[in-house]
Amino acid sequence: MNENMPLQHKSYTKAIIIVSIAIPAAVAFLIMGPQAKIDLGFNTRSLPLFHAILNSTTAILLLASLYFIKNKQVTAHRRANWTAVILSSIFLVSYVIYHATNPSTRFGDLNHDGLLSDAEKAQAGPLRYVYYVVLSSHIILSAVIIPFVLFTMQRAYQQKFDKHRRLARITWPLWFYVAVTGVVVYIMISPYY
Repeated sequence: MNENMPLQHKSYTKAIIIVSIAIPAAVAFLIMGPQAKIDLGFNTRSLPLFHAILNSTTAILLLASLYFIKNKQVTAHRRANWTAVILSSIFLVSYVIYHATNPSTRFGDLNHDGLLSDAEKAQAGPLRYVYYVVLSSHIILSAVIIPFVLFTMQRAYQQKFDKHRRLARITWPLWFYVAVTGVVVYIMISPYY
Protein backbone atom coordinates (compact mmCIF):
# COMPACT_ATOMS: atom_id res chain seq x y z
CA MET A 1 0.00 0.00 0.00
CA ASN A 2 1.23 3.49 -0.87
CA GLU A 3 2.36 5.61 2.11
CA ASN A 4 0.17 8.49 0.83
CA MET A 5 -2.98 6.37 0.97
CA PRO A 6 -4.10 7.47 4.48
CA LEU A 7 -3.76 11.10 3.38
CA GLN A 8 -5.73 10.38 0.21
CA HIS A 9 -8.45 8.67 2.25
CA LYS A 10 -8.69 11.72 4.52
CA SER A 11 -8.96 14.06 1.55
CA TYR A 12 -11.69 11.86 0.02
CA THR A 13 -13.54 11.97 3.32
CA LYS A 14 -13.21 15.77 3.51
CA ALA A 15 -14.40 16.11 -0.08
CA ILE A 16 -17.39 13.86 0.58
CA ILE A 17 -18.33 15.87 3.68
CA ILE A 18 -17.98 19.17 1.80
CA VAL A 19 -20.06 17.91 -1.14
CA SER A 20 -22.66 16.43 1.23
CA ILE A 21 -23.14 19.81 2.88
CA ALA A 22 -22.72 22.02 -0.19
CA ILE A 23 -25.26 20.26 -2.42
CA PRO A 24 -28.28 20.50 -0.08
CA ALA A 25 -27.27 24.06 0.92
CA ALA A 26 -27.00 25.17 -2.72
CA VAL A 27 -30.28 23.48 -3.65
CA ALA A 28 -32.06 25.09 -0.68
CA PHE A 29 -30.66 28.52 -1.57
CA LEU A 30 -31.60 28.23 -5.23
CA ILE A 31 -35.11 27.01 -4.45
CA MET A 32 -35.83 29.51 -1.68
CA GLY A 33 -33.96 32.37 -3.30
CA PRO A 34 -35.24 34.69 -6.01
CA GLN A 35 -36.44 33.08 -9.22
CA ALA A 36 -33.83 33.49 -11.94
CA LYS A 37 -34.66 35.35 -15.12
CA ILE A 38 -32.72 33.04 -17.39
CA ASP A 39 -33.66 32.13 -20.95
CA LEU A 40 -32.31 28.65 -21.55
CA GLY A 41 -33.84 28.42 -25.01
CA PHE A 42 -36.46 25.88 -23.95
CA ASN A 43 -39.45 25.69 -21.67
CA THR A 44 -38.24 24.36 -18.33
CA ARG A 45 -41.83 23.67 -17.21
CA SER A 46 -41.56 20.20 -18.78
CA LEU A 47 -38.60 19.20 -16.58
CA PRO A 48 -40.65 17.51 -13.80
CA LEU A 49 -41.60 14.69 -16.20
CA PHE A 50 -37.91 14.34 -17.10
CA HIS A 51 -37.12 14.17 -13.37
CA ALA A 52 -39.68 11.39 -12.89
CA ILE A 53 -38.11 9.46 -15.77
CA LEU A 54 -34.64 9.89 -14.25
CA ASN A 55 -35.90 8.78 -10.83
CA SER A 56 -37.73 5.74 -12.19
CA THR A 57 -34.69 4.74 -14.24
CA THR A 58 -32.50 5.15 -11.14
CA ALA A 59 -34.87 2.91 -9.15
CA ILE A 60 -34.71 0.26 -11.89
CA LEU A 61 -30.90 0.51 -11.96
CA LEU A 62 -30.77 0.08 -8.18
CA LEU A 63 -32.92 -3.06 -8.45
CA ALA A 64 -30.63 -4.31 -11.22
CA SER A 65 -27.58 -3.50 -9.11
CA LEU A 66 -28.95 -5.54 -6.23
CA TYR A 67 -29.76 -8.43 -8.56
CA PHE A 68 -26.28 -8.31 -10.10
CA ILE A 69 -24.41 -8.36 -6.80
CA LYS A 70 -26.62 -11.15 -5.42
CA ASN A 71 -25.63 -13.14 -8.52
CA LYS A 72 -21.93 -12.21 -8.19
CA GLN A 73 -21.95 -10.12 -11.37
CA VAL A 74 -19.66 -7.45 -9.93
CA THR A 75 -18.93 -5.59 -13.18
CA ALA A 76 -22.63 -5.26 -14.00
CA HIS A 77 -23.29 -4.20 -10.38
CA ARG A 78 -20.63 -1.50 -10.63
CA ARG A 79 -21.95 -0.25 -13.98
CA ALA A 80 -25.54 -0.10 -12.72
CA ASN A 81 -24.45 1.92 -9.69
CA TRP A 82 -22.29 4.32 -11.67
CA THR A 83 -25.13 4.87 -14.12
CA ALA A 84 -27.50 5.52 -11.20
CA VAL A 85 -25.04 8.09 -9.79
CA ILE A 86 -24.75 9.79 -13.18
CA LEU A 87 -28.54 9.92 -13.59
CA SER A 88 -28.91 11.24 -10.04
CA SER A 89 -26.35 13.95 -10.83
CA ILE A 90 -28.20 14.90 -14.03
CA PHE A 91 -31.40 14.98 -11.98
CA LEU A 92 -29.82 17.30 -9.44
CA VAL A 93 -28.65 19.80 -12.07
CA SER A 94 -32.01 19.69 -13.87
CA TYR A 95 -33.93 19.99 -10.59
CA VAL A 96 -31.97 23.11 -9.65
CA ILE A 97 -32.57 24.60 -13.12
CA TYR A 98 -36.30 23.91 -12.85
CA HIS A 99 -36.70 25.38 -9.37
CA ALA A 100 -34.47 28.36 -10.16
CA THR A 101 -36.58 29.25 -13.21
CA ASN A 102 -40.12 28.33 -12.13
CA PRO A 103 -42.32 29.19 -9.18
CA SER A 104 -43.10 26.35 -6.79
CA THR A 105 -46.18 24.32 -7.60
CA ARG A 106 -48.62 23.95 -4.72
CA PHE A 107 -50.51 20.72 -4.23
CA GLY A 108 -54.22 21.38 -4.82
CA ASP A 109 -53.74 24.63 -6.79
CA LEU A 110 -56.28 23.82 -9.50
CA ASN A 111 -56.34 27.30 -11.06
CA HIS A 112 -52.51 27.59 -11.05
CA ASP A 113 -52.49 31.02 -9.39
CA GLY A 114 -49.90 30.01 -6.78
CA LEU A 115 -52.45 30.37 -3.98
CA LEU A 116 -54.54 27.74 -2.26
CA SER A 117 -58.13 28.78 -1.65
CA ASP A 118 -60.30 27.08 0.96
CA ALA A 119 -62.25 25.45 -1.87
CA GLU A 120 -59.04 24.07 -3.41
CA LYS A 121 -57.88 22.77 -0.02
CA ALA A 122 -61.24 21.08 0.50
CA GLN A 123 -61.13 19.52 -2.95
CA ALA A 124 -57.60 18.18 -2.40
CA GLY A 125 -58.80 16.75 0.91
CA PRO A 126 -56.63 14.49 3.09
CA LEU A 127 -54.54 13.49 0.06
CA ARG A 128 -52.80 16.83 0.55
CA TYR A 129 -51.43 15.63 3.88
CA VAL A 130 -50.31 12.32 2.39
CA TYR A 131 -48.52 14.26 -0.35
CA TYR A 132 -46.69 16.49 2.13
CA VAL A 133 -45.63 13.52 4.28
CA VAL A 134 -44.24 11.71 1.22
CA LEU A 135 -42.63 14.93 -0.07
CA SER A 136 -41.07 15.75 3.31
CA SER A 137 -39.59 12.28 3.73
CA HIS A 138 -38.32 12.41 0.13
CA ILE A 139 -36.64 15.80 0.62
CA ILE A 140 -35.04 14.91 3.96
CA LEU A 141 -33.75 11.55 2.76
CA SER A 142 -32.51 13.01 -0.55
CA ALA A 143 -30.15 15.20 1.50
CA VAL A 144 -29.24 12.37 3.90
CA ILE A 145 -28.48 9.92 1.09
CA ILE A 146 -25.69 12.00 -0.50
CA PRO A 147 -22.91 11.08 1.96
CA PHE A 148 -24.19 7.50 2.18
CA VAL A 149 -23.88 7.02 -1.59
CA LEU A 150 -20.48 8.70 -1.74
CA PHE A 151 -19.01 6.82 1.24
CA THR A 152 -20.42 3.51 -0.06
CA MET A 153 -18.78 4.11 -3.43
CA GLN A 154 -15.56 5.22 -1.74
CA ARG A 155 -15.39 1.95 0.21
CA ALA A 156 -15.81 -0.03 -3.01
CA TYR A 157 -13.18 2.09 -4.76
CA GLN A 158 -10.78 1.46 -1.87
CA GLN A 159 -11.63 -2.25 -2.11
CA LYS A 160 -12.85 -2.29 1.49
CA PHE A 161 -15.64 -4.62 0.50
CA ASP A 162 -16.71 -5.62 4.02
CA LYS A 163 -17.26 -1.96 4.92
CA HIS A 164 -18.82 -1.36 1.51
CA ARG A 165 -21.35 -4.17 2.06
CA ARG A 166 -22.24 -3.00 5.57
CA LEU A 167 -22.82 0.56 4.43
CA ALA A 168 -24.64 -0.53 1.27
CA ARG A 169 -27.23 -2.30 3.43
CA ILE A 170 -28.23 1.15 4.68
CA THR A 171 -27.55 3.11 1.50
CA TRP A 172 -29.47 0.94 -0.95
CA PRO A 173 -32.92 1.08 0.71
CA LEU A 174 -32.60 4.81 1.40
CA TRP A 175 -31.54 5.58 -2.17
CA PHE A 176 -34.24 3.31 -3.58
CA TYR A 177 -36.86 5.03 -1.38
CA VAL A 178 -35.72 8.46 -2.58
CA ALA A 179 -35.88 7.37 -6.23
CA VAL A 180 -39.34 5.78 -5.90
CA THR A 181 -40.84 8.61 -3.85
CA GLY A 182 -39.52 11.08 -6.42
CA VAL A 183 -41.78 9.38 -8.96
CA VAL A 184 -44.69 9.21 -6.49
CA VAL A 185 -44.36 12.94 -5.72
CA TYR A 186 -44.39 13.73 -9.45
CA ILE A 187 -47.48 11.60 -10.08
CA MET A 188 -49.30 13.19 -7.15
CA ILE A 189 -48.51 16.81 -8.04
CA SER A 190 -48.60 16.54 -11.85
CA PRO A 191 -52.28 17.63 -12.13
CA TYR A 192 -51.28 20.99 -10.65
CA TYR A 193 -48.44 21.86 -13.05
